[in-house]
Amino acid sequence: MNIREELEQRERANLSPHAAHSADTKGRLRPDIKCDIRPDFQRDRDRILHCKSFRRLKDKTQVFLTPEGDHYRTRLTHTLEVSQNARTIAKALRLNEDLAEAIALGHDLGHTPFGHAGERALDGICPGGFSHSEQSLRTVDILEKNGVGLNLTFETRDGIKNHQTDGMPSTLEGKIVRFSDKIAYIHHDMDDAVRAGILTEADVPRTISDIIGGTSGERLDFFIHDLISTSFDRNYIMMSPAVDQAMKELRQFMFDRVYQNREAKGEEEKAENLMVMLFDHYRGHL
Repeated sequence: MNIREELEQRERANLSPHAAHSADTKGRLRPDIKCDIRPDFQRDRDRILHCKSFRRLKDKTQVFLTPEGDHYRTRLTHTLEVSQNARTIAKALRLNEDLAEAIALGHDLGHTPFGHAGERALDGICPGGFSHSEQSLRTVDILEKNGVGLNLTFETRDGIKNHQTDGMPSTLEGKIVRFSDKIAYIHHDMDDAVRAGILTEADVPRTISDIIGGTSGERLDFFIHDLISTSFDRNYIMMSPAVDQAMKELRQFMFDRVYQNREAKGEEEKAENLMVMLFDHYRGHL
């Protein structure tokens, strides 16, 4: 019995008509022998989970460069929270949970050390600039496995490349990850900022908290419920207008109070200088 084919038939029977089906993937960069157990999107997830660049996420900064304590998020824990959000939403909408999880686990593989400070530094000195989403795709296509790459499906690669705000994934699963990424970092960056004493829940404007809740957990729950109810049985992924606007206002609040806060970002100039020094060193010693 071919278990993969049985699982592909279950997808056709149980998933939404708007879901991406493993059996209908646009394929990989190179021909690959099919697994007799796992559908293609599940294989993508497994390849990402076992690759070296995924393990490196554990020591990469999310927001706080030098936190005092064990409970602040890293790029790895951020990735796991994005993955959990995406799986919850995909399951509720009867979309392809394996594809959403694969994209979520791979979306930040190309992110720099020192968070966005490292990305800014490389963007200023790399010929043609630097984008972590493009570097994530380069990581899975070229850099992994000593230059062979992971040979992922088109759908997973498309979701990884287009997960940022200015991207537009071709699958609903990719669009879920695009939202799940924002939901995750707004949720956990607020939680970390409160833990660090940079702000309190009472600092969040009432125009925001009255709509989406007054605690970090309430907001996370509200965002996910609103996204599911607004997108249910539809060929798009979106929030209701009021909640989408509240999310944008909360994101701007976080930029004003946390992402540009000197206490949280006091070491960023050192980090950027270190990235430039390393870049120049490796350019001179290829």
